[in-house]
Amino acid sequence: MSRQWVANAIAKIQADFQRSADTHLIKVDLPRFTGIDIYLKDESTHPTGSLKHRLARSLFLYALCNGKITENTVIIEASSGSTAISEAYFARLLGLRFIAVMAKSTSLQKINEIKRYEGECFLVDSTDLIYEASEELAKQLNGYYMDQFTNAERATDWRGNNNIADSIFEQMKLEPHCVPKHVVVSAGTGGTSATIGRYIRYNQLPTELTVVDPENSVFYDYFKTANNKLLNKKVSLIEGIGRPRVEPSFIASVVDNMLPVENKESIAAMLWLTQLLGKKVGASTGTNMVGVLKIAQKMQAQGEQGAIVTLLCDSGERYSETYYNPLWVKQYIGDISEQQATLVSNFS
Repeated sequence: MSRQWVANAIAKIQADFQRSADTHLIKVDLPRFTGIDIYLKDESTHPTGSLKHRLARSLFLYALCNGKITENTVIIEASSGSTAISEAYFARLLGLRFIAVMAKSTSLQKINEIKRYEGECFLVDSTDLIYEASEELAKQLNGYYMDQFTNAERATDWRGNNNIADSIFEQMKLEPHCVPKHVVVSAGTGGTSATIGRYIRYNQLPTELTVVDPENSVFYDYFKTANNKLLNKKVSLIEGIGRPRVEPSFIASVVDNMLPVENKESIAAMLWLTQLLGKKVGASTGTNMVGVLKIAQKMQAQGEQGAIVTLLCDSGERYSETYYNPLWVKQYIGDISEQQATLVSNFS
């Protein structure tokens, strides 16, 4: 292995990071909740448009520093799309071939974005097949399987180093409620919830971490039962979050609460929040917002005040053919008019 090539590769990634400003923390004004402040950490402003930009950078640095990647290594990843987009970006930055293994149901916009960064797409019939196919492809090509679902929780330095938790709490320092009472996130790999949960404990903060979980995901049931063998043959329709199996990077022991969220709630909240912000958001952000509103209602009923922070995971522009297509929503999600009416009457 060329140590100099590795050093140069790390320097390129660090320089790329240095050129990028931190993502914004947006305050969401909902007059109904007096004394309860709600914030969105807008991860869609990363160069590759999503929260997964942080993960991809960490995964590449982790692999480079552990001697897994050389100048001739083919990078393979199992993904629902967003991580693959970000990894394709970093692979191109380093001049490496990148192949994303994804389900055929992945949105066309995401596939096109991967290709725009010179990545290749290897499509399989369903989400549960991406793991084995990635491992096999890595063997055939003598490549490196990045394996975000195993390495996400260990690739990020949760003590600091400008991870997402450190960024959130730094940006909150001048707010009325400077230490959030709650942080709400959804889980795909589990890396983000692991980073935030560990950071909260390491810094002895009173903040509670709540993970919201969509339909057909096993994380909520795992949290309740501790059975890590759970499987679900159905696929989460909320891209980027929810998994058919318990991923190694999902660390339930650092999560304080979990809330299951129906798909109809997620899409209705996504569309409602898009109108509120004047900016399209993805369905995972809608899922997050459902959790935020439920927690805010509970706080209000108990006479509590404080701040709730959640993530705007990615832009809704990636989902024009799915979540923002009424015909697609009607076919795959169902009638969401009742959920939409509830949001408008209760929170607008």
